[in-house]
Amino acid sequence: MELLTPASIRGLMAEHRIDPKKSLGQNFLADPNTARRIATLAEVAPGDAVLEIGPGLGSLTLALVERGARVRAVELDRRLAAVLVEVLGPDAEVDVVVADALAAPVGELLGSAVGPPVARVAPGTGAGWTCVSNLPYNVAVPVVVRLLEETSDVERIVVLVQREVGERLAAAPGDAQYGAVSVKVAYYSHASLLGVVPPTVFIPRPKVDSVLVALERRPAPPVDVPSTDELFVLVRSGFAQRRKMLRRALNPVLGDRTVAVLDSAGVAPTARAETLGLDEWAAVARAAAVAA
Repeated sequence: MELLTPASIRGLMAEHRIDPKKSLGQNFLADPNTARRIATLAEVAPGDAVLEIGPGLGSLTLALVERGARVRAVELDRRLAAVLVEVLGPDAEVDVVVADALAAPVGELLGSAVGPPVARVAPGTGAGWTCVSNLPYNVAVPVVVRLLEETSDVERIVVLVQREVGERLAAAPGDAQYGAVSVKVAYYSHASLLGVVPPTVFIPRPKVDSVLVALERRPAPPVDVPSTDELFVLVRSGFAQRRKMLRRALNPVLGDRTVAVLDSAGVAPTARAETLGLDEWAAVARAAAVAA
């Protein structure tokens, strides 16, 4: 099965009169070497169950199939899904599903992947799914967060995203891109950047670099908090006005308890959200629960 090239991508677009939709973030990967590199770095092995969100015309899908994966390809655009089925042919072990990855039930997104998944993880830690995707820029963060929050069956996420987004997902305290989503990612997983991908490997060509980011799900959260929801209410409030000191940024949530809660957590009221790591945020959440 030959992987797609720039010429074959353009040929498919012309044949099926496909005009990539900017509103759907449609930038088709058009470099076989990059597609193979992603599948390799995702450590996809024969028999693995892989969720691919936004497969487009199938560049990455073909690379995953080449490595022996059984793929569940979830595509929002019905036109592209029909072309993808044609590109893959009748023998590929791929389920092509037309669905919205932000709205469909997670169970529907995972489906069967052409039979039960083969787990390569420790017993009891999940179903061994890997999500490997070239995510549309406009939905990358909510898709990743949804997979982290709503299912423990996806053990690993390896996604190609806009560079700024990828750096935000993997950022640590003090990094320029560190924000509320960085804290949430750290709660559920260990994130790392695997490499930069230039705009030249896409059709149409985006205006920015992309990065490949990997998220390895933690077997359990690294911190204890009374309520995960309340933890992230605090985090969002802290980063909502990131230039403000926490004694002011958290006031909408904690009110006149703010300074006492921060003191109890061992966090300076004059600190700013971007200086706190997950441990410090968890300490604030525990102190807030005691002071409630």
